[in-house]
Amino acid sequence: MRVKRMTIEQGKRVGIDRFPNFHHTESVRGMKKSFYGKSCLLVRCGSYIYNVSSEPQIYYQATI
Repeated sequence: MRVKRMTIEQGKRVGIDRFPNFHHTESVRGMKKSFYGKSCLLVRCGSYIYNVSSEPQIYYQATI
């Protein structure tokens, strides 16, 4: 699956800051492989990428 994007305003509305995250300069492939699993749902909001697998509706609200 892809990393979808969300604006900072959308992220604040859904409370995205409560999810685990990492900086966008890190390796997405490495984070999926080492920590989150290959089927995790990731959303980029601002400079960070958040793992929103526990609430998939946030992933499906985000744009590509």
